[in-house]
Amino acid sequence: MQASLFLTCLADNVFPDVLESMVRILDRYGVTLDIPSQQTCCGQPSYNSGYIAETREVAKTLLSAFDKAQYVVSPSGSCNEMIVDHYPELFADDPVWGPKASSLVGKMYEFSQFLVHVLGVTDVGAEFPHRVTYHPTCHATRLLGIHDEPLELLRHVRGLEFVELPYAQDCCGFGGTFAVKMHDISAAMVEEKSLHVQETKAEVLVGLDMGCLMNIGGRLRREGHNIRVMHLAQLLYEGLQIAESHPREMASS
Repeated sequence: MQASLFLTCLADNVFPDVLESMVRILDRYGVTLDIPSQQTCCGQPSYNSGYIAETREVAKTLLSAFDKAQYVVSPSGSCNEMIVDHYPELFADDPVWGPKASSLVGKMYEFSQFLVHVLGVTDVGAEFPHRVTYHPTCHATRLLGIHDEPLELLRHVRGLEFVELPYAQDCCGFGGTFAVKMHDISAAMVEEKSLHVQETKAEVLVGLDMGCLMNIGGRLRREGHNIRVMHLAQLLYEGLQIAESHPREMASS
């Protein structure tokens, strides 16, 4: 199977290990990934700031980059949502770019969606002997409808102790430009979220969007809490490495 990797700005520039984890997992299932060098930002920051014409120009670059792709996979529900929900709207009356936008929407997948719905994988063979809680990010959950996919993948990780996050559906307060424009409100929201994470006594917080995880993780570190913050792909890949470090025990269990 051939697929293209949509890097996203945050993963590419700040969290490249998330992308490496994705690539290594997908390679195990025979997915040949290409990374179009033409790709740039999805345009969400400019769109949220009201620069619609400028966003169209940014979006055209991305549409051209993935024009020939069979599937497009990314580590971000937020960036995917920008494309799926807003690209058709941006090019609704454009006879050239409108069909390209619709085509890209039809082949966009967030990482857990791609594993479960395209590859049919719910158990990657990982082992992760830690207490874990999960933050369902707003864009992935509310707008893309991603609910069971990441939880199903976590349920099949051997040794993982899953604990529900209180008020899990509450926003972490990041929201990209919202955290800058509405700093005080954003800070209050992430303070609440970090308190709920602490209530779980979890060793690890996992999620689907590094923006949200960066925000929560930053608050936790500032408060002196040693809770690991990981993207789902990171947890699964680390879990695979743990499982493979003692294959005999895994084979006999």
